[in-house]
Amino acid sequence: MASATPRIIVLGSVNIDLVVRGQRLPKPGETVLGGEFFQAAGGKGANQAVAAARAACEPVVLIAAVGDDDYGRQMLDGFRHENLLTNLIRAEPGQATGVALILVDDRGENLISVASGANRNLTAADVDAIPDEVFRSAAVFLTNLESPLATVERGLRRAKEAGLITILNPAPADGALGRDELAHWVDVITPNEGEAALLAGHVALETATAAAKPAEHARRLRELGFAKCVITLGPAGCLVVDDNEIITISGESVRAIDATAAGDAFNGALAVALSEGRSLAEAARWANRAAAIAVTRRGAQPSLPTRAEINAGVETGEV
Repeated sequence: MASATPRIIVLGSVNIDLVVRGQRLPKPGETVLGGEFFQAAGGKGANQAVAAARAACEPVVLIAAVGDDDYGRQMLDGFRHENLLTNLIRAEPGQATGVALILVDDRGENLISVASGANRNLTAADVDAIPDEVFRSAAVFLTNLESPLATVERGLRRAKEAGLITILNPAPADGALGRDELAHWVDVITPNEGEAALLAGHVALETATAAAKPAEHARRLRELGFAKCVITLGPAGCLVVDDNEIITISGESVRAIDATAAGDAFNGALAVALSEGRSLAEAARWANRAAAIAVTRRGAQPSLPTRAEINAGVETGEV
C-alpha cells in the first residue's frame, strides 16, 4: 500500500487535449481531411504528475489551477482515480480550464497550440501560501514552463531551500532561461535536443533539431550553471550529463504512434527514480523506458505507463 507521505511535488499546467489524428500534418493555410478526433486529459504539469503517480509507490502532489467549468471538473474527477493529491489544485471562478489543440500524423509527430486559461492565474503567491511541511516531507520537485515563469521560479526556490532535488523541464522552450539566475535553483534540467540548442544560444528553435549537437549544447548548459542535464533525443534515447561525466543511453526500438506525452512520461518517471535514490544515469534509463512505452499509445495521460509496466519492460526488453 502506498505511503501517506508524498515524495514528489509537481507544479504545472492542467489542460484538456482536443486531438485530431490524420495521415499527415497540414502546412500553413492547408486543410487536411480524413482525421480522427478524440479528447484526452493533458497539460504538461498534469501529465508529469500522473506519470509520476503511476510510477511511484507514494502519492504525488500537484500544484495547479483549473477553471470552474465542465473541463475542470472532469480533470479533477480523473485525478482522484490516480495516486494523486488534489488539495493544492485551485478551481478559478470565471476562468476556463486550459485547452490544447493537437494534430498528430501517422508517424506520431505532432503540432500543439495551447490556450492557457486558468493556468495563467497560478501565481508565486499561491506557491508562498503552501505550508512548509509539504516541501519538507518531499524529496523531488518537478516543474515545466507551461506555468508563469515567476511561479515556476518561486516553486523551484522553495523546493531547493527545503533540500529537495529540483527538476526543470524547459518546455515550451524559452531562450531567456540561459540569461537569468534560474539555474541556481535547478539541480537537473531536462530539455529535448531542440530546447537544449535554444537554451545554449546556438540556434533558433525552428532549426534546433536539425542542427543539434547534444554534447556541445550540454557543455554550454553547464557553463550557464546547469550542472546536471538530461537531453532527450526521441527515438535515439537520451544524453546524461552528471557533473563531468557524459553518458549516452540508447533508445528503445518501438513503433511510435503518438509522441504527445513522451517527454512528460520521461520526466515523471525520472522524478520517481531520483526520489528513490537512483543515480541520474540509472533514473534516466528507467525514464527512457517509460517514454518508449508512452509513444506506442494514443493520447497524453492515457498513454502513461504504470510502475509494473515500466519494470516489466526493463526486465524483458519488450514493450
